[in-house]
Amino acid sequence: MTRALIICGLHDLPRLAADHRQAHVAGFLAAASEHPPLPVAEERRLRLSFHDVAMPLPGFTPPSAEQMARLIGFVRGWRDAGAGPLISHCFAGISRSTAGAFIARCVLEEERDEMDIAQQLRGIAPTATPNPLMVALADELLERDGRMVAAIAAIGRGEDAYAGDVSIWPL
Repeated sequence: MTRALIICGLHDLPRLAADHRQAHVAGFLAAASEHPPLPVAEERRLRLSFHDVAMPLPGFTPPSAEQMARLIGFVRGWRDAGAGPLISHCFAGISRSTAGAFIARCVLEEERDEMDIAQQLRGIAPTATPNPLMVALADELLERDGRMVAAIAAIGRGEDAYAGDVSIWPL
């Protein structure tokens, strides 16, 4: 597999990283969590640490615009590198990782309709409930005029699950 977005939780990450050593890995874990060691070169890893919150809350670290700008730059670097899949992971593979994959797809397909991308995400990942704050911050940075936010709101909450299954989103 060369060009695809892979969405997963922390449980499946070591196996996927071992299977795809040329992958780029974007990790989204809680502020106090340690990102695990992986057999992937450092320059192909992005580690972002924040809580899975939809709005700033006391005692929690929300995603920031600076972090979403780093994600956007990382995705563009992966696009230009031309090798291996992009693995988007969080703890459960449901919220932050699916938001990361949705944002990545919007970066990669600038002219594509956001609703089409969101519906395709729902089709490959029935449990996907993308973090709305991540999406809102990226929407603003990508100048999508609220269309990314509206698309994620339109697909609604995914199926209830403790953890999402590994989802492969071909490009």
